[in-house]
Amino acid sequence: MNPTPNPPSPLLKKKPLAVLLGVSSRTIDNWVAQRIIPYLATSPRMHLFDVDAVRAALNARFGVEAREP
Repeated sequence: MNPTPNPPSPLLKKKPLAVLLGVSSRTIDNWVAQRIIPYLATSPRMHLFDVDAVRAALNARFGVEAREP
């Protein structure tokens, strides 16, 4: 019996991630600049974010869970 793997979390752009986490876009920019959250740089001006990885990084760094939508 093969266990079904969890589907990968969606990749979001900066604005939708900010809305999901309840922070400003500028906060996301600051976290990226400080290397607090992981991101995938698709170009120098565009980043994509794995929601689960970002939540895990915030939990590890600040010791709090990001709020759920």
